[in-house]
Amino acid sequence: MKVIDFKDAKCRHCYKCVRHCMVKAIAIENEQAHILTDHCINCGKCLEVCPQNAKTFASDMERVKGYLRQGFKTVISIAPSYLGVLEFDRPGQVVDALLKLGFYEVRETAEGAALVTNEYKRLIRENKMKNIITTCCPSVNDLVEKYYPECAPSLAPVVSPMIAHGRYIKKLYGNDVKVVFLGPCIAKKQEAIGDSRVFGAIDAILTFEELALWLEEARIDIHSCEEKQMGNPDPEVNRMYPISGGVIQSVVAEQESDTYQKVYVDGLANCMEMLEALRKGELEDCFIEANVCEGGCAKGPASARWNTSYVKAKIKIDREVAHTFPKKLPDMSMQELEKKFGNREIKDVYPMEDEIRQILKSTGKYSASDELNCGACGYATCREKAVAVFQGRAELSMCMPHALTQAESMSNVVMDVTPSIIFIIDSEMRIRECNKKGEEFLGVGKEEALQRYIFEFIEVGDIEETLRTRQPVLHKKCQADHGKMTLEETIVYIKNLDSVLVIYQDITKEEKMKEQHLKLRIETLEMAQKVIDKQMMVAQEIAGLLGETTAETKVTLTKLRDSVLDEEEV
Repeated sequence: MKVIDFKDAKCRHCYKCVRHCMVKAIAIENEQAHILTDHCINCGKCLEVCPQNAKTFASDMERVKGYLRQGFKTVISIAPSYLGVLEFDRPGQVVDALLKLGFYEVRETAEGAALVTNEYKRLIRENKMKNIITTCCPSVNDLVEKYYPECAPSLAPVVSPMIAHGRYIKKLYGNDVKVVFLGPCIAKKQEAIGDSRVFGAIDAILTFEELALWLEEARIDIHSCEEKQMGNPDPEVNRMYPISGGVIQSVVAEQESDTYQKVYVDGLANCMEMLEALRKGELEDCFIEANVCEGGCAKGPASARWNTSYVKAKIKIDREVAHTFPKKLPDMSMQELEKKFGNREIKDVYPMEDEIRQILKSTGKYSASDELNCGACGYATCREKAVAVFQGRAELSMCMPHALTQAESMSNVVMDVTPSIIFIIDSEMRIRECNKKGEEFLGVGKEEALQRYIFEFIEVGDIEETLRTRQPVLHKKCQADHGKMTLEETIVYIKNLDSVLVIYQDITKEEKMKEQHLKLRIETLEMAQKVIDKQMMVAQEIAGLLGETTAETKVTLTKLRDSVLDEEEV
């Protein structure tokens, strides 16, 4: 199932999610980011960093409301991180707020954590595993099974506190009860609904963000609520699970065995580093508490809106927690708390070396020196990005340096193929840029031209005037090359460069054609005048015979002449 994704309308040319996704579970297709469900570990980092709020999350809120409308007995399992995330005067006010929404009972997930803690202690006592990695974080579990399958035997064969609690609640109230988990983690949705090994323990997931929206919609203010008790006995130290080292504190509190070195690792990069060391055989006899979120669950991706400080959350949780073990645990068997982990390795197809080289050449990288490895595309190296292109996860256009080079190249092509003479002249009259036609006009190469001044070649009165007044000169005729060339001059001021763009269009041929055309017209007029004169002579000889006809002939021919002259003047 797809827990998170991105909206097509807003995601464009950013790649910030790709840069921050350490397992590269995001594909770019037609310039749009999409989550690769099989690759994703649902850490939610992409949702946190998305600057366009283009994220989508598969919400269960309407499903939960449906349970309540239909009268299902619905119990909510609330993660202990609520103590550091939600705002209240007394913790019991949160219980009252949830009851007002219609939940049958509110119980703490830490009750399930107590069961999990007991199983971790048993594993430590048995001392059969070389290393033990806690399995409370579903993103860590996915990370191991998908990307470090060699480390899967080190995963404690124990369900998460959420699953343990869901199974216990259904054992307590019957399978007809609906169990809703409330917490800061989006990966829990994939664990609850998408993992067949634990399917059925939890019916729906709500995040703290969704709870805040629901309370606002229902006009319920937590601060105005009464203080009511949780439906479970106090799980005491097991409420420490959501903060870094909290699992270890719960396990070590009454654990006498020193057979394992207790360490905690949080943050995806640190978890991957730990797993790499484990894969290489560099760790031994370690009990490792691992959490993908830096600072633990209290900094989960669905809690950051309110809890901006991990330290603040940790202090709030620590103040509310009794650092002792509950005297009586719920009745659950080892089989009910067991979960077996295995190899779910991602089988990507990798290109051959010549295929990588061909993709690199497509973005202008013909040698190692061309591989900038700038990371703008989201991949650490150009080769990694080439592999992603081969696998269909990236596009050639994602290479920013290549795209810029192409854009500049296109501009240069336009500059060089235009028949006009183009210069950019700065305020000191130095030539800053010119095209091929400009080089031909100056009679020097571009390298030399860019070291010289425009006044060394042409009259610069109009250029100086535009630099001074910043008013453009448009389509003005001028002469060059000692009158051998006729140019149409356009000069435009460039504000941010304090320079001018000078464009000369060579209209010498057009002007010569106009001269030839004018000459032909004049010759035609002269011929017309001769005809008129001859007609007048003939007219005088036969004036008596023709009478008024002669006058009409003169008028007609004169009009013909004048019309030709008028046309020439226009």
